[in-house]
Amino acid sequence: MTGYLTTHVLDTARGCPAQGLKIELFRITDERRELLDTLVTNDDGRTDRQILPAERFETGTYELVFHAGDYLTVIGTPPEEPRFLDIVPLRFGMSEHSHYHVPLLISPFGYSTYRGS
Repeated sequence: MTGYLTTHVLDTARGCPAQGLKIELFRITDERRELLDTLVTNDDGRTDRQILPAERFETGTYELVFHAGDYLTVIGTPPEEPRFLDIVPLRFGMSEHSHYHVPLLISPFGYSTYRGS
């Protein structure tokens, strides 16, 4: 089986997909944090392509960085200074060659994630 990585961002406060949210993917090694890709969620809260496709997949430690503060500003959430949630980093390991789905459920004052399917 070949591995790959996807995500889905849902706005739990509004009950809808989080459209237009910027996501960065980093590979973490002992020596560095390497930016692999930057994507933006579509109208379904997903990216138009796999975040880490099979041809670039390697096991290891990764970090998805969700730019929640920018998204909250665009949708009209009243700003705070500083915003309670701004950048949401999720560091996780991928130890097998399979599909990793890492969703983010977000609201202005909380978030959760899990390994989905």
